[in-house]
Amino acid sequence: MAIKVVMPEMGEGVVEGTISRWLKQVGESVEQYEPLLEIETDKVTTEATAEEAGTLLEILVPEGETVDVGTVLATIGQPGEASPKNGSAPAKEAAPKPEPIPEPAAPAPVTTATAVSQPKPQRYTGRISPVVGRIAAEHEVDLNLVTGTGRDGRITKNDILTHIEQRHTQPTPQPQPEPVTLSSGHPVTRSPVHPVTVSPEHAAGEIVPLTNMRRAIAEHMVRSVQTSPHVTTVFEFDFTAVAQHHAAHKAQFARDGANLTFTAYIVTATVEALKQHPLVNSTFTEAGIELKRQINIGMAAAIDDGLIVPVIKGADGMNLLGLARTINDLTERARRKQLQPGDVQGGTFSITNHGTSGSLFATPIINQPQCGILGVGKIEKRVKVINDAIAIRPLAYVSFTFDHRILDGKTADDFVSSIKQVIETWP
Repeated sequence: MAIKVVMPEMGEGVVEGTISRWLKQVGESVEQYEPLLEIETDKVTTEATAEEAGTLLEILVPEGETVDVGTVLATIGQPGEASPKNGSAPAKEAAPKPEPIPEPAAPAPVTTATAVSQPKPQRYTGRISPVVGRIAAEHEVDLNLVTGTGRDGRITKNDILTHIEQRHTQPTPQPQPEPVTLSSGHPVTRSPVHPVTVSPEHAAGEIVPLTNMRRAIAEHMVRSVQTSPHVTTVFEFDFTAVAQHHAAHKAQFARDGANLTFTAYIVTATVEALKQHPLVNSTFTEAGIELKRQINIGMAAAIDDGLIVPVIKGADGMNLLGLARTINDLTERARRKQLQPGDVQGGTFSITNHGTSGSLFATPIINQPQCGILGVGKIEKRVKVINDAIAIRPLAYVSFTFDHRILDGKTADDFVSSIKQVIETWP
């Protein structure tokens, strides 16, 4: 019997997803738990696997379409088997339909003694997801003007994004001349203001459509800069002690199933510094500064189509080996697009190791609503004057961008100095 492949629940608060790419085509065989398609949400892009083995009989939702959780995406069965006739999503309780919007009354003739009043837009009463509501608020979209293609006419994320794109590409309708009656009783015609037309040679270039991840990154970065007053301080770290420990223990860690990288040392040192300076592991609120009890370290990781920040939950309870294993697991699953929404939520402090691409130092943007983010540049051998003698040491510039509402310069410098001390005196 053919089975249905439905849009899975992608985490708390995630009510819809976009079909990013089908990894199998109709007629191809599928093994149990084999990746079937990629699903993209505001938080993460991940693979969905087949629950049963068989042949992909039908694809009901094409690539690029956004649908609700529970929607039937495809069917899997035996070769030649007919797909279930009921290809739609399982029946759900119908959402209350919005009441019809009354037509505005015909405007009264405008006179010089009568003020012109604009009717206020009607409030949208239909059911929408939090994602749609946020996009509508940020782009000032009147939802009554958006055509919903979801179940029961519901407005999906794809609907509102399409409406926004059309709003920027469609020509503005020309206003019609309005008759105006003067106090003398003689009607006159008020000519409209015509927009300036742009010649084709000055038209915009090619538009590259935004993916859900790129749009989410853009919104998050702009919101962060608008929210927090960013200040960055830069230190230079000497990784000689860490390099010696790494060389002596890398093979041992490999036998224990962990690839020991310098990132594990940086995370360990950061956790120790956060314990000494709990104010850095906090969030600014109108009621006061909220100190986080648990230390969850987010690691910024570059992937093919953007940037993602998987989170090491409970980092303060792990040793170097445990952190190395967790970092390996999260990094590998991020590259394979196998992270779940819960893997990128709950961070209390973030680290970005931008030095892996050759960058010396940077001023990263805070991952809201956290207090700060640590940026680690490229570790390279440089000349250093130590005790009036010239030496060659593995050095790196380490920057700390912090929320000036929470921290002042001295507190921030003390925090980074604590990390530096752990790194440079590694046992």
